[in-house]
Amino acid sequence: MKKFLLVTLFTILSIAFLAACGTSDDNATGSEEGTEEKKVLTMGTSADFPPFETIDAASGEYVGFDIDLANAIADKLGYELKIENMDFGGLISALQSERLDFIISGMSATEERKKSVDFSMEYHKSGEMFVTLKDSGIKTLEDLEGKTVGVQLGSIQEEGAKKIKEETLKSLEISALNKAPELIQELKAGRIDAVYLDKTVAVGFIEELDLAGFDDPTEASPGMAIAFAKGDELVDEFNKVLEEMKENGELEKLQKQWMEE
Repeated sequence: MKKFLLVTLFTILSIAFLAACGTSDDNATGSEEGTEEKKVLTMGTSADFPPFETIDAASGEYVGFDIDLANAIADKLGYELKIENMDFGGLISALQSERLDFIISGMSATEERKKSVDFSMEYHKSGEMFVTLKDSGIKTLEDLEGKTVGVQLGSIQEEGAKKIKEETLKSLEISALNKAPELIQELKAGRIDAVYLDKTVAVGFIEELDLAGFDDPTEASPGMAIAFAKGDELVDEFNKVLEEMKENGELEKLQKQWMEE
């Protein structure tokens, strides 16, 4: 009899314990379901390209037109944004290896790049410009014959410089570096004769550092767009937001904020 009572008591206590555990698990699950976390999207950029993307010296934060644009799109789509800073030349390979979800880095949607990635609609177009020292005497494309031009590694300007050398200036020398500020340092040190940059970026350096420059008279490059892995459904999501921002004036407002003011 005592044995039966002990077994019964043990069984009741076990059921009560399991029920309590079950209740605890259920509450935890309910809590997780009730607090839905935002999906994180990792954006790749080369933060050396003001006013599109750079690092604020005071705060250490990423700032620029592309940064604000990426944050706006992510917010409208309900994503949390994480930014990975790397050399421009490594961005597409990082995207292809799934380290990144997309790229916003002043990247032009060239036909060559379209073989490797998909692009959104264009969100900005500015053309190219050559930056020189004020006393260099270099004022036209022809003046670059026999000179050395600096370009950012992997950029459309690198492709453009090679095309100019092949078609027009046979003796043009090309020096490719990873970051735009490094090119400006090389120019000021006299190690190169000109820097070939996106026009918006070039104008910023010219005004800030009292340099000179002239527009590239050759064929204009494609506009800037957001890059994604081939077949990524995010392209349609981002395009929808970009179209809305274009129609309601948000895109133009961002451009004025970073490129005019």
